Amino acid sequence: MPGEIQLSGSVSIPESELNWRFSRSSGPGGQHVNTSATAAELSFDVANSPSLPKHLRARALDRLAGRLVRGVLTVRAEEYRSQLRNRDAARGRLAALLAEATAPPPKKRIPKKVPRGINERRLENKKRRSAVKRQRSSRWD
Repeated sequence: MPGEIQLSGSVSIPESELNWRFSRSSGPGGQHVNTSATAAELSFDVANSPSLPKHLRARALDRLAGRLVRGVLTVRAEEYRSQLRNRDAARGRLAALLAEATAPPPKKRIPKKVPRGINERRLENKKRRSAVKRQRSSRWD
């Protein structure tokens, strides 16, 4: 459905939970920019959304804490001259932010032992460089 924002296979946010505001874009644009409200601002209440499961909501609130104002995430798009394109840009940006914020945490890296061959090669190179430098210094004495 075009009005929904799809986060994962089973989780989507319906259009009814999104709040739109439109205003005039900033910057140059001549007479057109003074008369049309092309900038789109999309707000989504992460803290009180019934469509987000509890565990995803908690993860999103934690990861987006710096961007939220009273639990509401706001995205503004004004790079295009058309309101429709700005709406699509804002919807895409919000979807990307929420998908990244609700993604499962990466697996912990398990450190492995350094292979013996790598250590031996490193030590051999150090010895070789040391010998070269030693020869250089003793030649000028």
